[in-house]
Amino acid sequence: MTGFKALCLGLFCVLFAIHIHVPIPSNIEERWKVMALDAIARTCTFMGICFENIGIMKYEDLISMIFRLDYIEPLSDENITVTDTVFADVPVRLYLPKRKSETPRRAVIYLHGGAYFFGSFKQAGFDSLNRRTANKLDAVVVAVDYRLAPQHRSPAQFEDSMAVVKFFFQDEILTKYGVDPTRVCISGDSAGGRLATAVTQQVQNDLEIKHKIKVQALLYPHLQVIDSYLPSLRESENGIVVTRDLAIKLLGLYVSEDKTLPEAMRRNQHMPLESGHLFKFVNWSILLPKKYRKDHVYTEPVFGRTNYSFPALTDVRVSPLLANDSQLQNLPLTYILTCQYDISRDEGLMYVSRLQNVGVQVAHEHIEDGFHGALSYMTRPLYLHLGLRIRDMYISWLDSNL
Repeated sequence: MTGFKALCLGLFCVLFAIHIHVPIPSNIEERWKVMALDAIARTCTFMGICFENIGIMKYEDLISMIFRLDYIEPLSDENITVTDTVFADVPVRLYLPKRKSETPRRAVIYLHGGAYFFGSFKQAGFDSLNRRTANKLDAVVVAVDYRLAPQHRSPAQFEDSMAVVKFFFQDEILTKYGVDPTRVCISGDSAGGRLATAVTQQVQNDLEIKHKIKVQALLYPHLQVIDSYLPSLRESENGIVVTRDLAIKLLGLYVSEDKTLPEAMRRNQHMPLESGHLFKFVNWSILLPKKYRKDHVYTEPVFGRTNYSFPALTDVRVSPLLANDSQLQNLPLTYILTCQYDISRDEGLMYVSRLQNVGVQVAHEHIEDGFHGALSYMTRPLYLHLGLRIRDMYISWLDSNL
C-alpha cells in the first residue's frame, strides 16, 4: 500500500510538473529565476482555481492573500520621508524628499498594476520604485491605492485615480508639498498604465481642470478589452506568469460579474452590435508595425453575437485606445515601454502609432527579452535584473524630460 501511494504521488508530481512547465524563450536573462517564478505563478493559479472549484475560497482571494505577504509598511530613511495618508478619501503613500529645495519640485503620481484585482503601493517592488524615483529626481511621489475588483468594478479604479489627481492639483496642496504645477507626471504599469492613460486623457481634455500633466509614462500598459485576438495575446497563450486565459478571466470579471462574458471574450465574440465603429481604433493590421504582425491574419471581432451589452466594454476609461484623434491631439509628451513576451505588448505598440499619427511626441522603448510584470520582481527574493533595468530606464527618462 505504501508503494502504491508513493507511485500515485510520483505520477501526480509528474503530471503537475508537465502542467506548469512552459519553455522559456532562449533570450530571457536569468532563465532559472524566471523558470522558478513562472512555476510558482502557475502553481498559485492552479491552486486558486482548484480551491474555487471545490468551494474553499475564490481564486482572487487566494492570490490577494499571497500578494499581501509582499506588503511593507511606510519606512522613512535619511533622504525621504514616507507616510501613508488619504487624498479625497483615497489611500496614498507620499514620498517627500528631506533636503531643502530653493525651487518647487517635480512630482510623480504613480498607479500600480495588478490586473485591477491585486496589488498595492505597499508591495515591496512598487515601494522600492517610488522611493528611488523620489530620491533620484528629488521629486514628490504620490502612490495611489485605488479600489480593487471584484468588490469594486469599473469605473471605480478610474474614479479613485482621478479624484487623487484633482485633489493634488489644488493650488494649496501643490504649495503645501512644494510642487511645481507645470512639472507633474502621471505614471503606471500594466493596469495602472491603463489608468494613467485614461486619467491623462481626461485631465488634458477637461477645460475645468486648471493644471495639466507635463508627461505621462506608461510601462507595459493594458489599454483595451475589445479585441482578444491580438498577435501578442495569441503568442502569449501560455506566456510567462500571465497567460491569455488568466488575463481574460480577470478582465471579464473586472467588467461584470456575468461569468459568461469571459467565455465570449475567449472567442472574441463579446462586443455589442453598436460597437462596430470602434474596431478601427484597435485594428492591429494597420496600427501594428509589420515586424509584430508576423504571419497572423487579422479578422474583425464578431459583434452582436451575444444577448447582453455592458457599457464598460465601449467605455474609453476601460479601453483608452478607443479615444478619438481629437482627444489624443491634446496629450503631453509620452513615454511608453513595451516588452516582447507580454500579452499587452501590441496595445502599447498601437498606442505609440496612434499618438504619433496625431502629432504627439512619443518616446518608445521596447525590451526584446522583457515580460509582463517585471517591476514586481526586482526586490527580494528574486532581484530580477529585468525589473531593475526597467526601473532605471523609466527613472532616467523622467529625469531628462520632467
